[in-house]
Amino acid sequence: RLLEKLIPALYRIFFIIVVILAVALGLLVGTLNSDLVKVDLLWVQLEWPLGLLILSASVFGLFLGLILAWLLSILPLRSQLRKARARESQAASGTLNTLND
Repeated sequence: RLLEKLIPALYRIFFIIVVILAVALGLLVGTLNSDLVKVDLLWVQLEWPLGLLILSASVFGLFLGLILAWLLSILPLRSQLRKARARESQAASGTLNTLND
């Protein structure tokens, strides 16, 4: 029982540490790369600090990777699980029907 109460607290502490490290890394990258960079995206031209551009590209890549992982692995697995549960419930109801006959 003590372990059940301790694990959520450890997860919370781990999450806080990860957030603090991410913020520190973002500040470090932002301050060390403060030079302005021109970015031409055909329809709009931006002049951003290099650190902001690096962090924006990293966050965009992270979200793109998470979305692709969800679409290519998690979504098909959820579909398979749904089908397996449907087959299981059909098999269970079929077994009950044969027992009642």
